Amino acid sequence: MKTRVKIQAAGRKAFSLLECMIDIAAFFIAVFAILALVSSSLQNARYLQRPMVDPGMLASELSLTNQLVEATDSGDFGDVYPGSTWTSEITEVQTNKLFEVDYVVQRADGTRPEKMSILLFRPQSVAGSLDGATK
Repeated sequence: MKTRVKIQAAGRKAFSLLECMIDIAAFFIAVFAILALVSSSLQNARYLQRPMVDPGMLASELSLTNQLVEATDSGDFGDVYPGSTWTSEITEVQTNKLFEVDYVVQRADGTRPEKMSILLFRPQSVAGSLDGATK
């Protein structure tokens, strides 16, 4: 009779199949959440390693001149940002020598190009298309 009591007591201490399945599900949910966090952190670290090309560098060169001419230009950044290229388009937007300069910077990694537009007032510039000049 004593052996029968011991077997029943030992059976009560074990986990049921349902409890084991719930524990395994909770474990995998935690593991997948941790993996998603690690993956996101690695992606952010890779993004921070890419050099950010600033179109403002190009605009600063135009601030040094007193004259603008309507034109389209392009180039690269040399050794500063290898593989990255830029294009600019200068157009006169008002007859009082107000020019709009549109920049497009294409990064070396092929991501979406960065665009920037600035307005510059340069009264000493030659006549533009709005002042009757021809291109």
